[in-house]
Amino acid sequence: MKQLLCALGAAMTLTTAMAWPDKTVTLVVPFPPGGSTDMIARTLQPKLQEKFGGTFVIDNKPGATGTIGATLVTRAAPDGHTLFVSSLGPYVIAPHLTKVTYDATKDFDYITVAVQAPNVLVVPAASPHKSMADVIAYQKAHPGKMTFASSGNGSSDHLTAELYWQQTGTSGVHVPYKGGGPVMTDLLGNQVDSSFMNINTAMPQIRAGKLRALSITSAQRSPLLPDVPTLEELGIKDANVYSWQAVAAPKGIPADLKAKLQAAIKDALNDPAIKPKLVEVGFEIVANTPEEFTKFQAAEFARWKKLIESRNIKAD
Repeated sequence: MKQLLCALGAAMTLTTAMAWPDKTVTLVVPFPPGGSTDMIARTLQPKLQEKFGGTFVIDNKPGATGTIGATLVTRAAPDGHTLFVSSLGPYVIAPHLTKVTYDATKDFDYITVAVQAPNVLVVPAASPHKSMADVIAYQKAHPGKMTFASSGNGSSDHLTAELYWQQTGTSGVHVPYKGGGPVMTDLLGNQVDSSFMNINTAMPQIRAGKLRALSITSAQRSPLLPDVPTLEELGIKDANVYSWQAVAAPKGIPADLKAKLQAAIKDALNDPAIKPKLVEVGFEIVANTPEEFTKFQAAEFARWKKLIESRNIKAD
């Protein structure tokens, strides 16, 4: 009887995978329209629809730092008709800052990290700091004086600043905002001293000469900023930090469907009509396998848990 039930279950899974999609596929984005994650979802949506047929729609479910959308996805049927397109927050950061109703290590099937982008330490063009050496020297001479703006407690830019302070033995004043827009406004208005901004957010103002980039958190220098050194080049260890956007599904979707989705997403991101536009604004194409993403999520989950606890970081 047990063997019969297993065989029936396998047959049903195979039938579901072969028939997919047999209804609308919803890409849940846990943030408002207009941000980086929403942009990646809207880049993928028409390509997936073209590849697989059927109807693919985007459903923005913002709130609670992305955990409302994450909860919705983990409660959906694992049949491939609900997908989660999110930045790293709900996957590896929010569970350490607030009470969530899902287990990020168990309740998702991880499909692929679509893209990643490093953070850049930027200062206003009028800032007296011309290099990272200037910043470190100033901080050591004036501990707890230099302000570092972020898009919110527990955001990638905030955690980058905390990691930087920890690794250099310096301290600064964290100034959290409600999103990246107000950060940019106050940086350009010289109301705050600096920010570890996502490169794709900072590049337009860097190119316009309104912000100065001093260092970048990538493993190698960015082709967009070839003269800007990495933090590790400057002797700051374990400082590679990326903001990333990824696709997952409720736990339990068929393995062959995960593989098909990953392959389709990889093809979409490397499309000659799409890839140059993403690279131009600072994204790096990742498109790793479900197995690679699963290992990466576990490593990132542990990394940020350790930092959040050691630095006693709290949610807003």
